[in-house]
Amino acid sequence: MVFPRPRPARPELPRQRVQTLQCGQGAGCPFGGPVRGSRGSLLSPPADGNYCLTCGSDKTLKLWNPHKGTALRTYQGHGYEVLDAAGSFDNSQICSGGADKAVALWDVSTGQVVRKYRGHAGKVNCVQFNEEATVIVSGSIDSTVRCWDCRSRRPDPVQVLDEAKDGVSSVKLSAHEILTGSVDGRVRRYDLRVGQLCSDYIGSPITSVCFSKDGQCVLAASLDSTLRLLDKDTGELLGEYTGHRSTTYRLDCVLSEQDTHVGCASEDGHVYFWDLVEGSLVLTLPVGQAVVQSLAFHPRLPCLLAACQGQVTLWREDTFQPEGDPD
Repeated sequence: MVFPRPRPARPELPRQRVQTLQCGQGAGCPFGGPVRGSRGSLLSPPADGNYCLTCGSDKTLKLWNPHKGTALRTYQGHGYEVLDAAGSFDNSQICSGGADKAVALWDVSTGQVVRKYRGHAGKVNCVQFNEEATVIVSGSIDSTVRCWDCRSRRPDPVQVLDEAKDGVSSVKLSAHEILTGSVDGRVRRYDLRVGQLCSDYIGSPITSVCFSKDGQCVLAASLDSTLRLLDKDTGELLGEYTGHRSTTYRLDCVLSEQDTHVGCASEDGHVYFWDLVEGSLVLTLPVGQAVVQSLAFHPRLPCLLAACQGQVTLWREDTFQPEGDPD
């Protein structure tokens, strides 16, 4: 007799605040402000999630172990506020971009700037490494996406994507794709294998985009206080999620570690989570009294980082027991 497999437990959502990082890197400002902390498990391999980066108006980046609440290193080298940062797959390098129009490549262990790339005509809103950390992709208020070769000494980008008609607010990368969101209200996906561009018109300025973990969908947040889930290949609208407030600031959207829920920061100090399939609002997290500007979900665990008012909070599921706590 073959017994049926037990039904897997419903994925949990982070509801318990377990750690607070006092970053002290400045307060937020409209559409692309500082304290851009917690953008993914920033400096860690996909299966890891042990570190995060914060950056802000004090021109610095800080590396943290958010689980222990400890600051590990501060990186100084930008001339103005730092708007975004990302880590390489092997934890050895950081890339960052800011209001000084520069993209910086950092050595994690020495804390030094390895190289600075200049070519953008405006603030650099977003940066990402490719999978091998050989290329940095940056998006700017100058309406371009630029690709920089980390192994080359040449100062010019290896490619410039200039299809956007307004500032580029968000960039994400997969193995062979570049996904961008722009203030012109379009989500653009560049397939590098076949040299193809797919563009979907949302109609409202895009603040954040991301791929689903299975690579089949794209999630986009916009300034009409709506999240939209699109089929990556056809552009079909699969779901809309509303209830949060997003009208002025560049706020992040995320998918949970198992693609079961979509989440978004909000200008009312909360983080909202919806059931991906049903579209129903299932959780509202009270993070702070001001705009929640940045979010990141752990790659494997029900673990969330949220940046608000110069601090980053770490949230875990209700059943989580911090180290040292009695069972």
